[in-house]
Amino acid sequence: QVQLVESGGGLVQPGGSLRLSCGASGTIFLIYDMGWYRQPPGKEREWVATINSVGSATYADSAKERFTLSRDDPKKTVYLQMNSLKPEDTATYYCRFVIRNSQWSAERREYWGQGTQVTVSS
Repeated sequence: QVQLVESGGGLVQPGGSLRLSCGASGTIFLIYDMGWYRQPPGKEREWVATINSVGSATYADSAKERFTLSRDDPKKTVYLQMNSLKPEDTATYYCRFVIRNSQWSAERREYWGQGTQVTVSS
């Protein structure tokens, strides 16, 4: 079993910054992709950013030039540094990991966190 827990959300003014964290625990052999998604109030979930196992990150257009993704594999944790925040960034943010659970099986499984709230408002 694997659990992901997000933290770091909160209320911030436009132009401010937040750093989100997501850590994994449980039966984990190797973590492949680490990513972030968000769901604004009343809207569908959307992809924000993903970082692969060699540290290469990709970003949605809405996140480029403002957000930075990083990972700490010994801590099984991913970070999303969000700068120059806008009201449009207000959403519940969810982390997603693709994980190989076993040394003996190459099967990859997808896991999601419960979400952390980010509110950007003056």
